[in-house]
Amino acid sequence: MNLANKLTLFRIILAPVFFVIYLLPHFFPSLSVDGGKWTIPVLWIVFIVSELTDYFDGLAARKLKLTSDFGKLFDPFADTLVQLTCFFCFVIDGTWGGGILPVILFLIVIYREFGVLFLRNLMLKKGITLGARMGGKIKTVVYIIAIGAALLAATFERLAVFEHLLPQTKTAALVVFIVSVIIAVVSFVDYAIVYQKTGKNHG
Repeated sequence: MNLANKLTLFRIILAPVFFVIYLLPHFFPSLSVDGGKWTIPVLWIVFIVSELTDYFDGLAARKLKLTSDFGKLFDPFADTLVQLTCFFCFVIDGTWGGGILPVILFLIVIYREFGVLFLRNLMLKKGITLGARMGGKIKTVVYIIAIGAALLAATFERLAVFEHLLPQTKTAALVVFIVSVIIAVVSFVDYAIVYQKTGKNHG
């Protein structure tokens, strides 16, 4: 567990923290102070720190030469866990009337991520570590933008500020989320092609 992997582990720990803080006003309204407005700055801090650890663990791995097969799998696993947790919060929030992200797109994302996980396991059986590919990296960036846009919509809603911009912000979050889902599906096809080619080469 080197420095890079410790940073990745810290990002994983932040995922349930985000979940609890985001949904606390819904599940435990009696514990919420001022209608849960305090959660917004905390959520932004958790989100930003999480993304910073993603940057710094990669930087540490390259600069300190800590790259490993374990890290190649651990880092995208942490990314997926954090992103799915955030998306889940925005989907669940919609059941209370917010409707920030639709559940059907979230389901496609889950299918895609488990599909890639399955392909990685198959590759491991061949003795090959399948790290994040360019399509997966682009997908991750667009996921982050979608999460930021959805969190901005939640910010306007909970703080009751810029309410005239709330519909447009939700629409923007939805559009970016749709784009991210399309990229995610395309990148899955890319992973599947890589697996197929690897299988032919080994055969």
